[in-house]
Amino acid sequence: MPATYGFLSTYPPTQCGLATFNAALATHLTGGAGGSGVVRLLAGDNTSGGIALDRAAPRVVHTWHTDRPGGWVAAATALNRFDAAIIQHEYGIYPGDAGAEVLPVLRALRIPSIVVLHTVLTHPDKLQRAVLEQIAVAADAVVTMTDTARKRLTSHYDVDPRKITVIPHGAASHNGTPREGHDRPHLLTWGLLGPGKGIEWALRSLAFLGDVEPRPVYTVAGRTHPKVLEQQGDVYRDSLKALAAELGVADCVRWSDVYLEPAELSRLIRSADAVVLPYDSTEQVTSGVLIEAVAAGVPVVATEFPHAVELLADGPGLLVPHQDPEAMAIAIRHVLAEPGLPGRLAGLAGGPTLRWPAVAARYQSLTARLIADRRPLAAATISA
Repeated sequence: MPATYGFLSTYPPTQCGLATFNAALATHLTGGAGGSGVVRLLAGDNTSGGIALDRAAPRVVHTWHTDRPGGWVAAATALNRFDAAIIQHEYGIYPGDAGAEVLPVLRALRIPSIVVLHTVLTHPDKLQRAVLEQIAVAADAVVTMTDTARKRLTSHYDVDPRKITVIPHGAASHNGTPREGHDRPHLLTWGLLGPGKGIEWALRSLAFLGDVEPRPVYTVAGRTHPKVLEQQGDVYRDSLKALAAELGVADCVRWSDVYLEPAELSRLIRSADAVVLPYDSTEQVTSGVLIEAVAAGVPVVATEFPHAVELLADGPGLLVPHQDPEAMAIAIRHVLAEPGLPGRLAGLAGGPTLRWPAVAARYQSLTARLIADRRPLAAATISA
């Protein structure tokens, strides 16, 4: 019998990268078979981008309302119904200081556990370091999505390296979506919008492309991040629109304030001549947007955040310094000047190995090994 999986994470209709990742992994790992389920983390506002989240969602067997004390007990009980647990980790999604309430969940599990690390900080504070090191002790396996994250984990944290497995972030296949023709070069950034995305630097780079004919069109697609919207409103988006007007590029920018469904996203990616990732972060070791672009064979112009440095080394894009719009404009110019570049890039950076079926197969193999490792221990306990 195939193994059953309990997934602990945020989950759609919550609109965030972890929810999307978890849903895709669950879909491809279970292959539509029954028996597996999701324990969904849900913050107190019960909304994401104006969407009510308290309705039933596919696969959800239990909801952990993270604003209520002691919710980890029922979450652990629900996960223990399955053969193995796959737990997404980001500091901000669990209750407690530095998300410490994930620890009693892990310690209460009687099944093998895999913790997927979406963030590995170079300079964590004392509590962040302690929580992550205790996660690595309690879990049977820890997954990083890049070798950069693995190296950080072994260099900056007290973690058993034998527990670490590198499995890349998965990407959808966009091969079934025809590439759309257009009269003007199309630049694209997508994802939840908020400070740190660096969109202002991409807008400034457009101002250096005024002599390119026809003028490029730059699409910024994605809702404002729900947490940003809750705390700050749409100040960041409004500031970007004001900047575009000030720079004289407002007519070259399309704002798409929507959360993209998979088919819509696929069409958008296939229409792009280049994906621009102007992120401010120097810590980002995982980017689902970057993976999707590379797997789709679309050229990428990205700042030198860690995942981009690792993934683009094989040639599917160009790296530029942070907050340097002139360098970004030069890179965009270079990409747009090479006709047929997307086709040549399709086989680079391991495109097929980044697709979800291949990624899910690696999780399946890791889970099978962990379950097999536990069987002799269980047999010895019974015989004793």
